[in-house]
Amino acid sequence: MSFLWAFLLVVVLLAAWMLTLLGVPGNWLIVAAVIVYVLFVPPESPRAIDWTSVFVLVVLATVGELLEFVAGALGVTKAGGSHRGAILALLGSLAGGIIGLFIGLPIPVVGSLLGAVLLAGVGAFTGAVLGEQWKGRGLDDSLRIGHAAFWGRLFGTVAKTALGAAMIATTIVALII
Repeated sequence: MSFLWAFLLVVVLLAAWMLTLLGVPGNWLIVAAVIVYVLFVPPESPRAIDWTSVFVLVVLATVGELLEFVAGALGVTKAGGSHRGAILALLGSLAGGIIGLFIGLPIPVVGSLLGAVLLAGVGAFTGAVLGEQWKGRGLDDSLRIGHAAFWGRLFGTVAKTALGAAMIATTIVALII
């Protein structure tokens, strides 16, 4: 029975990890799922996970959030973007990620994820450009800031997703040991 619970945990972790690509806090869902697992699986079980592993997951999730925030913020601020452009870039990113999920559907799994990631970047670009135009900036400046928002969002998502994969690997190792 312990193997079944461990298998179900890994399935939940993979689903949470994929949600990270959509802008959902998947890494924190991974932490929450592992905490629930630790609370309900007895420590004497052969597939038990200890609190040290949970602490490692919390550290990795925190680093992922910081990387995503810093990458996006540095991209926009380095390009001279405004708060308005940054907020609209974030909203555009979320909308683009959701739209990309459905546009990529014809290609199973990979299409949806790639669509979500790429259109999240396009949404960040569009939001930043609209925000900067609304603020009264010229088109060239707005496009330059939008470009920075696109790459910041893309880099942040890749870094956070990579840390999510490391979190899953950490959990699998904890289940095996």
